[in-house]
Amino acid sequence: MIYNLIGQPHSGKSTLSVHLKTVLDINNPSRKSFIIDGDFLRKILNNKDNSEIGRRDNVSKAYVIAKYLDADESHDVIIAVISPFLDLREEFKLTADVIEIYVHTKNIRGRENFHVENFEKPETNFIEIDTTDVDELTSLNELLNKIESKKNKENETDKE
Repeated sequence: MIYNLIGQPHSGKSTLSVHLKTVLDINNPSRKSFIIDGDFLRKILNNKDNSEIGRRDNVSKAYVIAKYLDADESHDVIIAVISPFLDLREEFKLTADVIEIYVHTKNIRGRENFHVENFEKPETNFIEIDTTDVDELTSLNELLNKIESKKNKENETDKE
């Protein structure tokens, strides 16, 4: 399974991804889980280009890596990148088993100059987590409940 945490910088994507990985590792030790984080991705790809072309390139590569790791369905992959472009995310959801998680906040955290002006909010088939004035554990529990609910709905649909 691929969990794609998207949203503005400093909304809580990386923090939630670390907690989600811990839960996945505890609940299913036979599966290996990986995090693809935006900061780490920019470092290993040596691409700090924040233009649309640079962002599209990094996001596309994150998605390819995630699909590779998930190919034999023995891994869980957690992506925590801004991923501002709706078209890339929608194409990704069509080509892989992805749960998209939109993480956002009204709080200004970190440095404001990292805000992405052209971020396109998700429109369909996503989980929303608002981290405004909520602690990490509350956000994690909300996320886990919504993931479970989404998986249950999908299983019911598959049975029909």
